[in-house]
Order: sequence, then C-alpha cells, then structure tokens
Amino acid sequence: MASIRHEIVVDASPEHVWDVLRDVGAVHERLLPGRVAGTRIEGDQRFLTFPDGHVIRELIVAVDDDARRLAYAVVEGARPPLEHHHATFEVRPEGAGAGRLIWTADVLPDSSAAEVGVRMEYGVREMKQAIEAGERS
Repeated sequence: MASIRHEIVVDASPEHVWDVLRDVGAVHERLLPGRVAGTRIEGDQRFLTFPDGHVIRELIVAVDDDARRLAYAVVEGARPPLEHHHATFEVRPEGAGAGRLIWTADVLPDSSAAEVGVRMEYGVREMKQAIEAGERS
C-alpha cells in the first residue's frame, strides 16, 4: 500500500487551522473554496461536489479535538479510481502563531500514488491559502 505525506506550515494559529479542518461540512467555504463547489453531510458520510458536477463520497472516520486529528476515507468517486483510500489531517503548533498541517493518505493500487501525490500537493497549497485568508478576515 502506498503512503503519501505532505506537510506545510500555515501562517495561522494551530487553533484556527484545526477549526477549519474539523468543520467537515464547510469544505467548500473554508478549506477549498473554488475547488469544491458544495459539501453535504449525511450521518458520518460527506459528499463533496466539484465545479464539474463530480461527487466524491467520504466516510468521516474520526474527529479528535484533543489530538487535532481528522481521519476520513474516500469510498466512492475517487480520481483516479482507487481500491482503498484512508487519510488523516493533523495539526501541530509551529513556532509563534503558526500551525503545521500534516496530510497523510494510504492508497491502493500503489500505481496511483504519483497522481494522488500531485493532487495532494496542489490541494495542501490551496488549503494553506484559504486557511490563512480566513484567519485574516
């Protein structure tokens, strides 16, 4: 199983970074505005709708406020198609007033790792921008 990890320092308090990540129903407003057009929650499932109409169904596995850790799994609609996906976000303090965002994903097939890794790299940069902009407003 391929494991992909991206870390980025966000110029926002760890509390703010975590507040954005744990707000699982507001991805389209707070975490990835523009990339995600809509978010719908049904029980422990999250549905992300993209501007082209594509929908990804995720299972929210855990939201741990003490550890500042969110675990989720893409169960339908992954691009590229995946046999298995499980991911976590973690937030840690980073110096004075900043937070380190750590995004880890385990995927199958292994051959999808390169494409998933590139998408995660772009995504984490977009998250950083949105989170920083949200703290300033």
